[in-house]
Amino acid sequence: MAIRGGRILRVGNFSSVQELIGQGTEKLDLQGKVVVPGFIDSHVHLIAGGLQMGRVELRDVKSQEDFVQKVKEAVRDKTPGEWVLGHGWNNDIWGALPSASWIDEITHDNPVWLSRMDGHMGVANSLALKIAGITNITKDPVGGSILRTMDGEPTGVLVDSAMKLVLDVIPEVSVSERRNALLKASKYALKKGVTTVVDVGRYIPGTPVDHPWQDLSDVYMWADSAGKMLIRVCLFFPMQSWSRLAEFREKKGSSLSQWIYLGGVKAFADGSLGSNSALFHEPYEDDPHNYGLRVTDFDWLLNATLASDRSGLQVAIHAIGDKANDVVLDLFDTVASSNGVRDRRFRVEHAQHLMPGSIIRFGQQGVIASVQPDHLLDDAGSAEKKIGIARAQKGSYLFQSLLAGKAHLSFGSDWPVADINPLRSIQTAITRVPPGWETAWIPTERVGLLDALNAHTTSAAYACFLDHELGSLSPGKYADFIVLDATSWNEFAEQDVTRRTVEATYVSGVLAYP
Repeated sequence: MAIRGGRILRVGNFSSVQELIGQGTEKLDLQGKVVVPGFIDSHVHLIAGGLQMGRVELRDVKSQEDFVQKVKEAVRDKTPGEWVLGHGWNNDIWGALPSASWIDEITHDNPVWLSRMDGHMGVANSLALKIAGITNITKDPVGGSILRTMDGEPTGVLVDSAMKLVLDVIPEVSVSERRNALLKASKYALKKGVTTVVDVGRYIPGTPVDHPWQDLSDVYMWADSAGKMLIRVCLFFPMQSWSRLAEFREKKGSSLSQWIYLGGVKAFADGSLGSNSALFHEPYEDDPHNYGLRVTDFDWLLNATLASDRSGLQVAIHAIGDKANDVVLDLFDTVASSNGVRDRRFRVEHAQHLMPGSIIRFGQQGVIASVQPDHLLDDAGSAEKKIGIARAQKGSYLFQSLLAGKAHLSFGSDWPVADINPLRSIQTAITRVPPGWETAWIPTERVGLLDALNAHTTSAAYACFLDHELGSLSPGKYADFIVLDATSWNEFAEQDVTRRTVEATYVSGVLAYP
């Protein structure tokens, strides 16, 4: 492979590129190691991930005792009044939702907010509830709920839009902290072989409500002008700001530099399975009166999508439950019919649970299925409990079926919900064996190695309109690639992919890691 000016000039055998070697050419012999394009993570919350690296990590907590101990350790380093923030707990592991009562005794002087692993539920201590003004007479906001005791008192657990009641009172994270989070997150991504991310922007505890736009100017554009960008980012903004993005793109274009791309807008159709707020056609097995939440007003969502698409913006909508996916597919069909034919590449973020008749619609409508394989490692057991074995096995994480239906499948991590780790993501999609299981979960939905690699490279680039710049080792594209420790393709293909390590990551032909 010959590289000049950060882009690939030619790919072939040695003799085909030898004629390009001249004075000053740097020659790199990788001793037969496997080289693949830099991974593209199609769904991350990049700055949130960087911030979480310095907060309470609850991902590996196995019991109430472990949960309380983690909080106790975090409080030791806090001054009175300072917030304790964390992320990653999974109540499915220990079988009960946490509550303020678990931690009130050890957090008298510090407000606490700890979000669930999926980001659609969190628990606050009583001090945080008091600061937020949440009492037994506070009404549930539209698209969310305040969980309560039998006496009507808030337990501390808030679901979806109800979380904003606490998030709005958490002090802002400084610009300096957010800049440091970007650099820390970018270095971590490079270590995992990720050279480009699609940052779908999310409200982060302690950041301004308008944070995606403030992050663009205060963090991303600052890093770009200071020469501190390490990976490429494609940014999606809340659909509420579609007109602002359309106007900004009209003035600046969709590429602010080789590092920053303006992707489009994102909205939410429902919540998450783990929080019992994903929207289904049938009720939850463990909550028979609950069908999930439609977290955004449908009329507004339709009108905003029509306007966004008419302005030439790419639209991504979060949908997890089977009904939410059907609603979004119907919406996309209506918008495409109303606005006429064009290359729009609508995206469904997650697409976790689908009705049998919905699978083929992704391919027919040209809708991107932006999925996160590693979520199934957490969901396999809980899905069968929450929606029943038959429904779960018929419609959950249907990667192979989507591919068979000619859908474009792009892989991501949803970091910090799951770790940013494409090699593990690829292995998960290939094997579908959750921790502690001896057999695959829905083995017919396993995909092959090449399809999994494509979902993290070529297809991921297509999913964000960057396929002319990224995703494959092709002449004219940026020379973003990684070197794996496998000494042959057969060795790489025949062994557990997670046993492989990223030996080096190159961005624009320049060594970026280690």
